Parts: sequence; structure tokens; C-alpha cells
Amino acid sequence: MKKIAIYGKGGIGKSTVTSSLSAALSVLGYRVMQIGCDPKADSTINLTNGKRVTPIMNYLREFHTCSSLDEISLVGYNGIVCVEAGGPIPGLGCAGRGIITTFNTLESLQAYEVFKPDFVLYDVLGDVVCGGFAMPLREGYADEVIIVTSGEKMSLYAANNIKKALNNFENRNYAKLKGLIMNCRNIENEEEIVARFAKDIDCPIIGNIPRSSSIQYWEERNMTPIQGDISSIISCSFLEIASQIAGSRKEN
Repeated sequence: MKKIAIYGKGGIGKSTVTSSLSAALSVLGYRVMQIGCDPKADSTINLTNGKRVTPIMNYLREFHTCSSLDEISLVGYNGIVCVEAGGPIPGLGCAGRGIITTFNTLESLQAYEVFKPDFVLYDVLGDVVCGGFAMPLREGYADEVIIVTSGEKMSLYAANNIKKALNNFENRNYAKLKGLIMNCRNIENEEEIVARFAKDIDCPIIGNIPRSSSIQYWEERNMTPIQGDISSIISCSFLEIASQIAGSRKEN
């Protein structure tokens, strides 16, 4: 089992990328589990045909304890196990603690042993790299980190902050940086900008997602591009990245 945490600036398209990679890995024949680590609890909605997963934090607020994985998970597209952390009531509490509670709950229910995924993908909120949001980095929950970025200044700034956080943990055998995924915004000289940034932080670019209206088209139908048109350029991009990730797993 390989666990991968996907980080990046808020709004950069992490949920789109994570869900599409989950779908692509499943098409390649792997068992996949996706865990949304965002209070909005919308990470997996394109894998469940629009059906909402009951977020773990919401369930615990109502029932105080959880004794069944069936209550807090859904099996979506191609057998992908979908889980959402959820968070506190807006304006109250700490969302980061919701991630900690979520991980503890999944462990107590032996979720990984029950579902036996080949890959676990964590879709982590924004560029926050402290407290609960850094838990996949510093507690050994993730083996690798992928950063989603574009050529936009603030996106690269967030990516650099995440890289710094990883540098702080490099001597502790925590998650390692796998690489960058460029989610294009079609800004001028974008590929050159991201390539220069990747060189500066000594990090490979493992994929390039072209800007395309087809992503929004399929998302409006609660689907990933993989489900909508597996032969499209966008789907092929995700399948190529998934193949790289799967190849690295075989090497390990």
C-alpha cells in the first residue's frame, strides 16, 4: 500500500486532480481509497455520481462514536473507497483537529486492513502546513507528497512553503516529495516558469494537465474526465501520471 498526500494552494484544482488520479489508478487495475481532508467535504463527489459521503466529523458530532465503516464511507466509481473528514461548524473549532480525529477513527476501525487499498490518496486543504493539516507529512500517514501548482505567483509561493515544510522533516523519515503536477492556467510562458521553479527547488515535474473546458463539463455531471471520456487528451494526461505513480510503487 502506498499513501500519497496531495497539497497545493487553495483553488488550484487539488480535488479535480486527486479524483482524476484515483479514477485513473483504478482503471489501471489498482484498489484505491481517497480521503478528502477539507471541511467542505467535496473531494470525492465526482467519484460518487454526486452522492454525498457522510463526513466523519459530522457523524461524530451527531453520534459521538462510530463503530462501522459503512456509516462513513461510500464505494464510488470503479470500486474507489471514498471518505471525507469534514470539519467543525463554520466559525467554531479547528479544522486541523478534524483531520487528526479522522485518521484516528479510520485506524480504530482498521479501515486500511478492511479495504486493502493499493493506493490511498489524501486531498489536503489548501497550502496549510501546520497542525492537523501537516499530519500526513509528519506522522507517517503518507509515504509521498505531490504538489499541484500552476505558473501563477501565489500558487508557486504556496508550493514553495510546502516544500519548506517537507525540508523540515527530511531527517525524520517522513513523507518525501514525489514531484509537481502542473495544472495549467494558460498564463504566458507558464511551462518555462514552472520548469524554472522546479529546478530551483530540485523537484521533478511528473505531469502537465492542459487547460480544458472538458474538466468543468464533466464535473458539472459529477464525473471525472476519466469517467466521461477516457480517450480525451485530459484523461490521457491523468493516466500517464497515474502510470508513473504506479510504476514507483512497483519499484518499492
